[in-house]
Amino acid sequence: MEITRPLDLLNSAKDKKVMVELKNGKQFVGKLVAFDMHINTVLDEAEEMENGETKRKIGKVFLRGDTIILISPSD
Repeated sequence: MEITRPLDLLNSAKDKKVMVELKNGKQFVGKLVAFDMHINTVLDEAEEMENGETKRKIGKVFLRGDTIILISPSD
């Protein structure tokens, strides 16, 4: 899939594992289920990470787009 727009990257990562970092420094890893034009994001099988290790398992989580500083797809 060719990526010509920013949301193309998220579309290509749908149903795959991603890492999301928030403005407050928290990191979440999970399967990208859905997102909208504001980058409000839903992850499934989500885990909160701290220092590269799982801090807690959350399951399904909604992350508000204006709190997100990056989303990194896993290959």
